[in-house]
Amino acid sequence: MSRKLVFVTGTRADFGKVLPLAEAARNDGHRIAFFVTGMHMLERYGLTKIEVHRVPGAEIFEFLNQKPVDGQDTIIAKTVLGFSDFLSEHRPDLVIVHGDRVEALACALSCAVNYVRCAHVEGGEVSGTIDELFRHCNTKLATCHFVSSDAARDRVMRLGESRNSTFIIGSPELDVHSGPSGVTVDAVRKRYAIPMSEYGVVIFHPVTSEFDSMGAQAEALFATLEESGRKYVTIFPNNDPGSEAIHEVVRGLPKGSFRAIPSMRFHYFSELLKNAAVLVGNSSAGVREAPFLGVPSLDIGTRQTNRASSASVFSCEADDRDTILDFINREWHRRYPSCTSFGKGGAAERFVTVLRQEEFWSQPLQKVFSDND
Repeated sequence: MSRKLVFVTGTRADFGKVLPLAEAARNDGHRIAFFVTGMHMLERYGLTKIEVHRVPGAEIFEFLNQKPVDGQDTIIAKTVLGFSDFLSEHRPDLVIVHGDRVEALACALSCAVNYVRCAHVEGGEVSGTIDELFRHCNTKLATCHFVSSDAARDRVMRLGESRNSTFIIGSPELDVHSGPSGVTVDAVRKRYAIPMSEYGVVIFHPVTSEFDSMGAQAEALFATLEESGRKYVTIFPNNDPGSEAIHEVVRGLPKGSFRAIPSMRFHYFSELLKNAAVLVGNSSAGVREAPFLGVPSLDIGTRQTNRASSASVFSCEADDRDTILDFINREWHRRYPSCTSFGKGGAAERFVTVLRQEEFWSQPLQKVFSDND
């Protein structure tokens, strides 16, 4: 039976996660739509809603949920209002939210109070910031869960979610990374005007609980990277509180050593990362995609604390000059065996296999706490 599925996306990162699921659902005969909001709608971050509009066969609904001065609480409130209006008009069969962003939290809340079935992707994971709080809230608000690992499923169940509503599919973005990107690294360099043929990738996001120190952390990190004498492609941070301080540092980076890019199409980013010498920063890509691809990564600060472990992942603080330089010199272009803690690809097919099960759609919307004895 064909169902109407709405995928919520607020950032370039979560779009890369939900896109394989949406395409597989569309190919399996479901009607798909994207509710596009958050960073996608902001020109400063590359106006990435354009990428969502390129998905064949998808309806697109846009909602501008913020001004640059808005705090996270204001963004949540605006998104609840906008998405609740959307639900009352469109009444989808299933809403899919991802991870730990404020847009996902607002939409999961709207689904809960309007009794609309909601699936949460990649719940049950841990990290070192307020993101973890949002993620676990989404778990309690959602009707069902598509998780990346056995450990994540165990955590979701310890939060009182039923075993019958929790499905292990792996991390969806690995569906893309596990195969050919469809572009060459030369095509990536040409499209994004990357002059260097040998490069590291840097992605440094703000940590909301460390708002006051983000500028100093960025200054220390990028100064050490410049000192290393290597070349880097750096991608703009997300729009959490503290991002402006990082942007100010990035704007002042020497163009001979750094190529700063607002955003990248996901397949292009995949090819960029596959050919990177190292990855440095605090993006989840450093603890998920990079280990899967065998690329050494240096996790900076607290944003991904306890998220994952792998032989190819190292960690230090942003001002730890000696450790950063030692990592760059020792790990540059080194390769590791693929880490498959978050799957080997194939998440999208597992997702649609669950959707084919009639019992999935017959589970009650009124949730109860499950002790999972």
